[in-house]
Amino acid sequence: MSGLVSIHDVMPETREPVAALLDHLAAVPPDQVTLLVVPGKDWSDQDLDWLRDLAARGYPLAGHGWRHRCDPPRSLHHRLHSAFISRDVAEHLSLDGAGIAMLIRDCHRWFVEHGLTPSPLYVPPAWALGAIDRHALAALPFRYFETLGGVYDARERRFHRLPLVGFEADNLWRAASLALFNQWNLGMARALGRPVRVSIHPRDLSLKLGGQVLPQVRRLDRTQGYPDLAPVAP
Repeated sequence: MSGLVSIHDVMPETREPVAALLDHLAAVPPDQVTLLVVPGKDWSDQDLDWLRDLAARGYPLAGHGWRHRCDPPRSLHHRLHSAFISRDVAEHLSLDGAGIAMLIRDCHRWFVEHGLTPSPLYVPPAWALGAIDRHALAALPFRYFETLGGVYDARERRFHRLPLVGFEADNLWRAASLALFNQWNLGMARALGRPVRVSIHPRDLSLKLGGQVLPQVRRLDRTQGYPDLAPVAP
């Protein structure tokens, strides 16, 4: 089984746990560990230098929303999503299509303005892309858009359905739900012969499924980068 490894929520306040995770993942080639960066935080010069150093070492830096915080949910869908899945981070769900497009453009521009080369990947917080048409994504500066179900290639207009595993379980209900979710998705990855997306959050090692994170990465036959998705059959 091959895997795409990503570390979510890279921001100044998670710098220490992210650095610790990267130490644990030192055996994985840097170009195959994508870091999902939240631009709209209070980035100091020292924080930006840290990001530039990671990029220089080969780690891809992908866009991950803007603030990683949403306005108070207005729709029933958003309220349920916040209660059971995303809590208060699914900021796309507070916006219409035009607002989502503007947020994604602002995210990409932040990298360029700070001397950083963004990865072709954009991952909305909580994988909630919101009310934006797929055709509108082709006009945006990122190529790949990751959701719960997989990764959409806006250039080729193809959706790659890819299983996902995660470990962000800070209570027993989330731990039980994620364990079942992961078991199902790993089975799908084996049955379909598809890469599995291994999604790691900065403090996962200290949470209830923390003991599964590194063994899951080690069980991968190989890792790959998101641009390697291009030849994968839809």
